[in-house]
Amino acid sequence: MTTEKRRVPAGAAVLRDEITTAIRRALMQELAAVGYGRLSIEAVARRAGVSKTAIYRRWSSKLDLVVEIVAAAAHGKLPVLDTGTLRGDLALLFQAVAHALRHPLASQIIPDLLAEAARTPAIDETLRQVLHARQQEIGGRLVSRAVQRGELPADTDPDTAVDLIVGPLYWRLAIARLPLTDSYLDGLVESVAAGLGATSSVPVPRAAPISG
Repeated sequence: MTTEKRRVPAGAAVLRDEITTAIRRALMQELAAVGYGRLSIEAVARRAGVSKTAIYRRWSSKLDLVVEIVAAAAHGKLPVLDTGTLRGDLALLFQAVAHALRHPLASQIIPDLLAEAARTPAIDETLRQVLHARQQEIGGRLVSRAVQRGELPADTDPDTAVDLIVGPLYWRLAIARLPLTDSYLDGLVESVAAGLGATSSVPVPRAAPISG
C-alpha cells in the first residue's frame, strides 16, 4: 500500500523540507487539538504558517496527509531488542512503547483515530496494515530469538505471542489511560513471559530508561 500520495509539483517547483516538516508538525498538533472530524487543511496551514497551496502540492487531501503521518509514526525507530534474554527484550520493548505512547500528542491522537477508523475505511485499512506489520516485525523477531535460545517452546505461535506482548500495554495507555510505573512494567514482563510459557532460569537484565 502506498502511504505517501503526493502531487507532482508544477513546473520547476521545489518542495522545501523545512516546510514539509512544519506541515507535519502542525498536522499532529491540530489533530490532537480538534480530532480528525474537525480537522481542516486551512487550520493546518495557519498553524504551520504556510499557504494551503503548499499543503496541496504535497498531499491531495487531509485524509492523505493523516494516512502518511500514521504510517510514518508506526515505523518510528525503536531500540534494538536483543539483550540476550526474553525478559530483557520485553522490558526494553515495554519501556520504548510506553515512552512513545506517553507523549501528550500520541495520547490524544490515538483514541481519536481508532474511533475515526470505524467511520473511515482508508484510515481503518492503514491502521490495520501498518500497525499489524510493525507488530509482527518487532514481536516476531523477539519471539523467534527466544525460541532459538530455548526460552520459549518451539511450537510457540508468533501471532498469539505478539497479541499477548502488545495488547496489555496498549490497552492501559491508549484505552484505559492509566498511569505506568516501573513496578507495573516489571510485573508485566513477568506476566507476559509466564503467559508465553517462558523458562525462568535466565536472569533478567534491567533495561536502561528511555530518555526523552
